[in-house]
Amino acid sequence: MGEAWARHLKGDLIEPYSAGVDPHQLDPRAVKAMAEVDIDISGQGSKSVEEVANIPFDYVITVCDHAHQTCPVFPSQTKVVHVGFDDPPRLAEGARDEEEAMAHYRRVRDEIKAFVEGLPDVLVK
Repeated sequence: MGEAWARHLKGDLIEPYSAGVDPHQLDPRAVKAMAEVDIDISGQGSKSVEEVANIPFDYVITVCDHAHQTCPVFPSQTKVVHVGFDDPPRLAEGARDEEEAMAHYRRVRDEIKAFVEGLPDVLVK
């Protein structure tokens, strides 16, 4: 969701890449949550950190605690910033129904959007 928001809202300023320390299939609920705001992420793929290791990043932003704790070391010119968001799949595990599960995805989607709207200013403070 973060890469999609960055492309949608800040594509003229930011070249975002999304990669994980433990990549997996695209989450259908994340696809649905983003489709609700007219952003199609169904074609995005999950990439590993190794797949983007040769890109000279200015910033690496970790968005979950697991990634923050296991993030590989990047070159010294790369600033690593942690911005923790709740993990919608984990929260949805305890949901009573699909609507309650989707509420977690919507909330996190909107929190990520608010963060991206503040880029790049929130990174240089």
